[in-house]
Amino acid sequence: MGTTTDWRVVDAPPAPTDLDHPDVWAYQAVCDIDHAHELARYGWTDLWAPLPVRLPRYVDQEYAVQHLAVALADDGPDSPGADDVLGAVTVVMPRHDNTHLAYVQLQVRPGHERQGIGTALLRRAEQVMVRHGRHTAAAWSGHAPEPPPGPGVLDAPTGAGRVPADAPAVRFALRHGFRLEQVARHSVLALPGDPAARADLLADARAHAGPDYRTHTWWDDVPDGWLDALAVLWTRMSTDAPSADYDIGEDRWDAARVRHHLRQHQQQHLRALLTAAEHVPTGTLAAFTVLVVPATDVPFAFQEDTLVLRDHRGRRLGMLVKAINLDAYAARRPGVRRLHTWNAQENAHMLAVNVALGYRPAGIGAGWQRRAD
Repeated sequence: MGTTTDWRVVDAPPAPTDLDHPDVWAYQAVCDIDHAHELARYGWTDLWAPLPVRLPRYVDQEYAVQHLAVALADDGPDSPGADDVLGAVTVVMPRHDNTHLAYVQLQVRPGHERQGIGTALLRRAEQVMVRHGRHTAAAWSGHAPEPPPGPGVLDAPTGAGRVPADAPAVRFALRHGFRLEQVARHSVLALPGDPAARADLLADARAHAGPDYRTHTWWDDVPDGWLDALAVLWTRMSTDAPSADYDIGEDRWDAARVRHHLRQHQQQHLRALLTAAEHVPTGTLAAFTVLVVPATDVPFAFQEDTLVLRDHRGRRLGMLVKAINLDAYAARRPGVRRLHTWNAQENAHMLAVNVALGYRPAGIGAGWQRRAD
């Protein structure tokens, strides 16, 4: 498909549940465009979500409205296919908390940049936001590697992290009024790594935690009795993790949402491996960590949320739950693996934990925000 300046932006049909449904073309296009960008950025596509993983995210609208719009060539067929899509934008809008906010995910197919397609897609996203009463937009762009300090970089206002000032996504964001709020480090752990060193770290963490803490590890299914405690931890993720100057407030979880979240992973052909530390004297969960593992036996997985409640910090509980979770993953999926994770560059403590476990920098994520005047 050659380049064109004749195109239009249309809303995608509602997401079907059937992967073979004729209306799946727009959602397949999002996968294809993302695949091309990830391959160009890293030389591999671990971070790319194929259609069986991505489509259920659009089908499930219980906790967030998700709207997809695409750019199509004017000279394309009456019944478009995935290859006819020149770019796509997804607008994700929380339903219950932060109802002023929208997350915008926009990509243009390689070879069709600098034709105004991205701007037109952003305009459609703005229309969707207005229709749903949203006035703050947040977005992320990925870059690899992180540039060194010096000329040609844009420094995060948090004082930690920087992005290449000449990157197309950076220029696009600044041109359209977005402000860089935060830089997250993308790190990769190559397994099996050093099991002996990890065992030493775990032994040290156990010693510092002492007998007041015991751990629980679950694959996919969490006993009902722990759902409320996990809801507290996930709620606190929205308030306790470094959030720069984002216009984001508390995102409340309850047991039903935890159950839904875990079920949603299964619908996306993903598995959740979760380790939590219980404070024995009170019976509450003081810390947790989550690995998201593709159900298919692929050589990669994703380290996602980790949190230690403020009242329980200083006992190396973060290292404790992470090291135990890593051992559980390595036992279930032995051999050469890659674990990906993201941490705010100003989160020095969690970055130090990850570095000790063997994570190494692979790139950065730039966090952008635009508030209505």
